[in-house]
Amino acid sequence: MGQLIEFTNKGLYCPQGQFYLDPWKPVDKALITHAHGDHAHWGSKSYLSHHHSLPILKLRLGEQNHYEGIGYGEPVMINGVKVSFHPAGHIVGSAQIRLEHKGEVWVFSGDYKLQDDGLSTPFEPVKCNTFITESTFGLPIYNWAPQTEIYDDLNQWRAKNAARGFASLLFGYSLGKAQRLLMGLDLTIGPVYLHGSVWQINQRLIDAGHPLPPCPQVDLKLKKADYRNATIIAPPSAMASPWARRFLPYATAMASGWMQVRGNKRRRAADKGLVLSDHADWQELNKAVKETGAECIYVTHGYTQTFSHWLREQGLDARIVKTQYEGERNDTADDDTASEEITIIKETNQDV
Repeated sequence: MGQLIEFTNKGLYCPQGQFYLDPWKPVDKALITHAHGDHAHWGSKSYLSHHHSLPILKLRLGEQNHYEGIGYGEPVMINGVKVSFHPAGHIVGSAQIRLEHKGEVWVFSGDYKLQDDGLSTPFEPVKCNTFITESTFGLPIYNWAPQTEIYDDLNQWRAKNAARGFASLLFGYSLGKAQRLLMGLDLTIGPVYLHGSVWQINQRLIDAGHPLPPCPQVDLKLKKADYRNATIIAPPSAMASPWARRFLPYATAMASGWMQVRGNKRRRAADKGLVLSDHADWQELNKAVKETGAECIYVTHGYTQTFSHWLREQGLDARIVKTQYEGERNDTADDDTASEEITIIKETNQDV
């Protein structure tokens, strides 16, 4: 029996069904796990994704494309291959894609996390013969704290900033991280404003019925004093920019899983690091793999060598596959971080 998914220079290809999964080059038919830019690329003739991903796909790729929506667990036959989408828990609308053909089942997980963020549909394990997993945080050092602890810490920090007349600038990805930050804010501490890119995505999600607080976009007509005691959510690219300086005096916080690596907060010059990620930590990666029951595991984007080696030691047929997916980019650090992370790999390999 041939492979249900082949790894090509255009992306993951199902030859039996004649479609691609999250292709990075234009194709005739693209099945999309979620709307992040490294998984959803412009130029394909048609796109199939979960219904909740459609508003953001249309915003990012253009309204003129041909889109189809599908619900979780809703089977569809494509050229003889049974296809269904299942919750990945990564961001709103994110999905694992299950393929079944002649009794063989493969699952492409895309990006995922097991922690329930209260906004994305929680991850559900899907039984399969072959599982394709990310490994963005595939080292034992990455273990996320409960969200309630992170949000309590965040709100205490915001309250202290407000008490001294400082704005609080929170930096995280416009899609996914920004919405989680917003959902965790105590709105009684002070007003909340959104960077334009965050506001656009939030409006699409609100219009689609998702329960996000309707916070206003940053208004350039307001004076600096109007932002005292306020919280502003923006993408990492806005840090230390002329756009950000309009809010002085302020304190900054960066939300990223990479903040668990020592030194990242200092390197990015954020006042505070929030260990918050939309990707699975070490324990979650292992749990997800185990619950699939898969005999064969393909490991992609992240600490592929370390995680695949660990899985092989557990008796699994684990293989590394190269893709153009980025996971959670280490936007929190400069070039020196590479050497620090190599050291960490050497240290943790002794325990893996």
